[in-house]
Amino acid sequence: MAVLIISAILSLLAGIGVFLIATKFLSSNLESVSGNKLKALFSKTSKSKLLGVGIGTVTTAAIQSSGAVSVMVIGFVNASLMTLPQAATIIFGANIGTTITGQIVALGTLGETISTTVIFSTFTFIGACMVMFSKKDIVRKSGGILLGFGLIFVALDMMSSAMAIFTEEESLGVQAFLAAISNPLLLVIIGAVLTAVIQSSSVMTGIAITMVFSGLISLDQGIYLTMGSNIGSCVVAVIAGIGSSTNAKRTALIHLIFNISGVILFMIAGVIMREASHGAVTFGSLFQKMFPNVPSTQLAMFHTFFNVITVIIILPFTNLLVKLVTKILPERKKKPDPDAPKLIYLEEHFLSTPPIAVAQMRKEVLNMAEIALYNFDCAANMLCTLDFADKDTFVRNEEELNFLNREIVRFNVKLSKADVNAADNVFLSTVYHTVSDLERIGDYAENIMEYAQKMQSSNDTFSQDAISEIKEIKSKIDALAESVMLEYSDNDLTLLGNIYDTEDAIDAYSEQITANHITRLDQGLCTPDSGVLFTSFVSDSERIADHFVNVAKSVRSFSKRSKDNTKSLIEA
Repeated sequence: MAVLIISAILSLLAGIGVFLIATKFLSSNLESVSGNKLKALFSKTSKSKLLGVGIGTVTTAAIQSSGAVSVMVIGFVNASLMTLPQAATIIFGANIGTTITGQIVALGTLGETISTTVIFSTFTFIGACMVMFSKKDIVRKSGGILLGFGLIFVALDMMSSAMAIFTEEESLGVQAFLAAISNPLLLVIIGAVLTAVIQSSSVMTGIAITMVFSGLISLDQGIYLTMGSNIGSCVVAVIAGIGSSTNAKRTALIHLIFNISGVILFMIAGVIMREASHGAVTFGSLFQKMFPNVPSTQLAMFHTFFNVITVIIILPFTNLLVKLVTKILPERKKKPDPDAPKLIYLEEHFLSTPPIAVAQMRKEVLNMAEIALYNFDCAANMLCTLDFADKDTFVRNEEELNFLNREIVRFNVKLSKADVNAADNVFLSTVYHTVSDLERIGDYAENIMEYAQKMQSSNDTFSQDAISEIKEIKSKIDALAESVMLEYSDNDLTLLGNIYDTEDAIDAYSEQITANHITRLDQGLCTPDSGVLFTSFVSDSERIADHFVNVAKSVRSFSKRSKDNTKSLIEA
C-alpha cells in the first residue's frame, strides 16, 4: 500500500506540474493573440467603477491570469498612467475573471466517466501539430492556446486518477487525516499558503475541485481552501509592488485588503448560518441543493459567487479603501526631482505582459519625438530672437533625450527577449534605429542653439528676410514632424506619400533660401559670419527632416506585418 501511496503522490505532483505549465502556456498565448484587444481595453480606463470592473473581468478571462492583470495594473500605476481608484476596480474585476479557470476545470469533471476530459484532452494533439508544423505566427499562437487548454484536462485526469487511490479502503488513514482538517480558519490558511507557494489561485482551485470530485475532501473543505487561495493569490501583486512607487505598493495593498475582507465577510456569514441552523446549513449544503450531483460545479460556482458578491459589497467603498491604503502607506517625505529625466510610459512591470509593453513602447517613442521637435523649435526661435529665456528647459530636454535613448534601448532589449508575436517583434527591431534618429535630431537642435549663442556673443544679427526664411523652414519641419508622429501612432501608411512630398518641399526650399542668402551676402545685407551660421542652420534643418522621414519609413516594416497578422487573426 505504501508503494501505491507514493505512486499516487508522485502522479499528483506530476499532474500539478502539467497544470502549471498548461495555465502558463494558455495565458501567454492568449495574451499574445488578444494583445491588441488588451491595449484597447486598458486605454478605456476611466472614472466609471463598473467599467473598471468589466475591464478587469474581461481581461483576466481573456488571458487566464489574475496575477498578470494585477502586475499590469501596478505597472500602469507606477508609471502614473492610472489612478488608484481605477486600479482598484480593475483588480476587483480580475478576481471575478479568474474564476473562469475553475469553471473550465469543473467542465472536465462532468459525467461519471469524465468523458469531457478525454474529448478536451485531444486538443493537446491538435494544438501541438499546429505549433510544430505551421510557419504562420497566428496559427502557432492559436495552436498554443489549444495545447494549453488540452493540457489542463490532461493534468486534471492525472490528478483525479492519483486522488482516486486515496478514496479506496486501504487509504482510510489518509481520508481520516484530511477529514480531521475541518476548522475553516485552518483550511483558509492552508489554501493561502499553498497558493502563495505555487503563485496561482487557478491551480489551487483546480486541485480543490478535483479533490472534491474524487470525494477526498468535502465541499465545505474545498470552499474554505478556495477562499484561502484568494488571499494567497495576492503574493504576486505584493512581489510586483516591492521596489515600486508608493502608489504601486498601495495598489498591491488594495488587492490584499480586498481579498482578506471578502474571506472575513464570508467566514462570518458561515458562522452565523451554522449557529442559527445548529450546523444544518453551510455554504456546502446550499450549493449542493442548487447544483445537485455535480460536486465540482458546486465548488466552481461558489468560487464565482464568492468573488462577485465580494465585489458588489466592496465596490461602493472603493474611495474609502483608497483613503485607507493612503494612510497606511503615506507618501515618502523625500520626493524625487520632478525635473530628473525619466521614462513616462515604460515601466519594468510591463515586461510580464508584452502586448501592453509594446503599446507603451510606441507611446514612449512618440514622447521622445515630441521632445526632440520642441528643442528644434526652441533653438530656431533662439536663432531668430537671440532670446535665451528657454535655455534651461532646452538643456533639460537634451538630457532627457540622451536618457531616453539609453533607457528605451535598454528596455527594448529586455522586451525583445519576451514572448512577443511576429508583428510586435518587427516593430521592436525598428525601435533601435528610431530612437537613434530622434537623439540625432536633438543633437542638431543643440548645434542650432550654439549658432544663436555665437550670434549673441559677436553682436551679429540676421536680416528680416533671413529670419522669415528660418521661421518658414521651421514651420515646414513642424508640419513634417506632425505627419510623421501621426503616421507612427496610427500605423497609417497613407500619410507616407504626403511626408515624402513635404520632405521634397523642404529640400527645394533649402536650396532656394541658401541661394537667397548668397545674394544677400553679395549685397552686403548680411555679414560673412552670419552667412556661415545661416547655411549651417539650413543644412542641419535638412538633416533633421531626413531623420524624421527615417522614423516614418520604419512604419513600413512593422505596419505591413501587423496588418498581415490582423488579417490572419480574423481568418482564424
